[in-house]
This record gives sequence, structure tokens and C-alpha cells, in this order.
Amino acid sequence: MRSSGRYLLVVAALMAVLLLAVACEEGEEETPTPGDTPAATVVDTPTAAAAESPGITDTEILLGADVPLSGAFGAVYATIPQATGAYFKYINETQGGVCGREIVYKVEDNQDDPAKAMEVVRKLVEQDEVFAMVGSLGDSPHPATWDYLNENDVPDILVSVGSHMFGDDPEGHPWTVQMIPSLRTEGMFFGQYISENLPGKKVGVLIPNLIMGTDHLEGLKEGLDPDKNEIVSEQLYEITAVSISSQVTNLKNAGAEVITTNATPGFSAQAIKQADRMGWHPQWMLCYNNSDEMMFQFVSPEILEGAISFQALKLAAWTDDPAVAQHYEIMDQYGGPTPTNFTVYAQTLGEVAVEALSRSCDNLTREGLMDGLESIEEWHSDLLIDEVNITFSDTDHTALQTGKMLRAAVEDGKGKWEYFGPLVEFR
Repeated sequence: MRSSGRYLLVVAALMAVLLLAVACEEGEEETPTPGDTPAATVVDTPTAAAAESPGITDTEILLGADVPLSGAFGAVYATIPQATGAYFKYINETQGGVCGREIVYKVEDNQDDPAKAMEVVRKLVEQDEVFAMVGSLGDSPHPATWDYLNENDVPDILVSVGSHMFGDDPEGHPWTVQMIPSLRTEGMFFGQYISENLPGKKVGVLIPNLIMGTDHLEGLKEGLDPDKNEIVSEQLYEITAVSISSQVTNLKNAGAEVITTNATPGFSAQAIKQADRMGWHPQWMLCYNNSDEMMFQFVSPEILEGAISFQALKLAAWTDDPAVAQHYEIMDQYGGPTPTNFTVYAQTLGEVAVEALSRSCDNLTREGLMDGLESIEEWHSDLLIDEVNITFSDTDHTALQTGKMLRAAVEDGKGKWEYFGPLVEFR
């Protein structure tokens, strides 16, 4: 049962009926006209229901998000809410918004800090009275807020957080829905790839000392065939660390020939360059958050060449693709950031949000929004690669669960990512 307030609503309705009966007994001499009857005034319509929902007016739908806008993580990830916001502006101007209302997107800086996240989420819910939280970002801060949002029946949808727990508990946290692939799922894909294509190679793991790191390691172990590959070193680092050179040295000394990591681009680049300085060139398998052209700015294409990652989206470099070309136009015309793979993802997130809202126009309530989102089945965005579709249900709260491997390549002295191999799917 999604809403903890349903029981109270039923009780309130019964009390209203009893009070109405008493009023009728006390005033039987008055014969109300049809327009004055209680039945005529309490009939619920979509407009009336919407008017009672937080964040909904006759002209606007107020959505919120908490994301890192400052600091090291803000430098990488702030473009995601900026691009989603630009897409909402495009929808407002070209389609009049959704359900006859413009989308207002209010984003607060969680500074990638749990305490700050809780502060700004409370503000968005209790003071700003947002209709829903859409696209909140950060594996460190979100564990601090999702209980609060679920306890208060606030949609916490399309979150950009990688831990599997945010999509795997639709019964205990029915208001939370994950957009990005689970890092545990990606780790499993990496493990399967290694055992199928690199049997006998020794595996090293480089992960942050966070639940997202644990997720990656558990998924990797699930996917690896222990008869084919051995994990020889598991190296953790703190996200506040300045250097991870000792972890890289430990991986080399352990004899690792394949390194899997779900580090952010900065730490991944540092590790790859440190290994190169040591004359060590293992097979790198990098989290999907590294599969952007920006990685070739952090690491020279020649050093990064051959690294493997994972994605489900068309790449920002595919400017000849009509959907990607339109993405560039939207970002340019509606104040978005310079297109990257992150902004392609961000627009796709916005598209899913608009689809869910459009399915709830006849019941523009928080419950109606969740029902609309859970009705999405085999839905495809033109920004997804051809084989990938999105499906939700009341038992499935993760959007992206399929994709393909990418390999870093060099062409005319420039780096690029290329898809290869079959579609992989979480089952």
C-alpha cells in the first residue's frame, strides 16, 4: 500500500457522511436546490484533485531536486540538472508544458553531503511544497533523504544514484524510483565479460569506501566465474583523498591484469595515469560515468585506448544522429550546458518525467504520478540506443537495466568511445 494516509482519508470521509446525515436531520425543513446539494459540491474532478496536491496550480507543476552543484562533484555533475531544466523549458515553450501546466524545476545544492541534503530536501518539501522530487543526484547524500520522502509520501523519482538499494525496494520504499543502472548490475556485467573474454586473467578492484563501491564489488563477484578468474586485490579509497597512488601500487604489486572500478572520472584518470607512469597497462574496465568524451581531456587518448565501459545512450559525439542533433539545439536555445553524454542522459531523464506526468493528467496527484510512471512499459527515447527500452511496474523501480559495452579508441589522434558486442541485460 503506497500511501500511509489512505486510512485517514477513509475515516475523514466516513465522518463527513455522518456529519451530513446529522445536518439533514436538523434541517429537513430546508429543501436545497440541485446546485446546493452536498453531492453537487463534493464531487471530485481532476481539477479539484490537482488543486489539493502540493506543487500543483492551474498553471504550474513544481518539481524539485537536490544535487551537488558545488565542489568537486558539482564540477562534474551539475550539468545534469541544468540539462534537465533546459529540456523542461523546451517542453514548456513548444508544448505548453504538461497537463496544460508549465513545469517549474527548483534545484538545490546538496554539496554531496548527507546533512546538507536533508536540509534542502526538507525546504523543498515543507516550504516550497514541491509536487515531486525528480532527478536527485548523489550516492552519498541520498541515503539520508529517501526514508523521509517515503514516510511523507513524496515521489522520489528518477534518482541519479547508483546503489542497487534505491531501485530494489519498491515494497519498503514505494515512492523511490531509480533512473541510472544499478552499479551492482554493472559490476555483474563486468564480471561476466571478464570470465567470457579474459579467462585466466587476475582481477583487481578499485572502489570508493561507500555503498556504491560495495555494490560494484558484490556485482563483480556475482558475475565472475571463480574457476576462470581470481580477484587478487580489493583497494578502497576515501572520496576526500587527494591521491590514490598507493592503491594503484598495491594493485600492480598484487599482479592484477584487469582492473574494474566505479570511480568518478577524476579518480579514474588519476589511477590510469599513475599506472602508465609505472609502466603498467592493465585492462581497465570503467564505470559508465567515465564513458564521456571528457575522459580524453583528463587522460590522453593513447593511454586510455582499449579501456572498456558501459552505456545505454546515444553518444554526444554522434552529431549526425537526428536525436543528438536536436539535443544540441535544445541545450543551445534553452540555456543548457555544452552537450556531453551526461546532458544526453539528463534530457532522457526529463523525457521520462514528462511521459510519467502526461499519464497522470486525469489524476494529477502524487499517487497518480506514481501510477502513471509504473504504467510505462517498453518505452523508448530516441536518445537511447536502438535495443534499449524502459519499463516500470509496482515491483520494478529501475529504469535502465540494459546496455552495451564501449571501448575507448583513437582515430586521427583523437579519442572516442565505440559500442561493441551484444546487448547485455539484467535478469
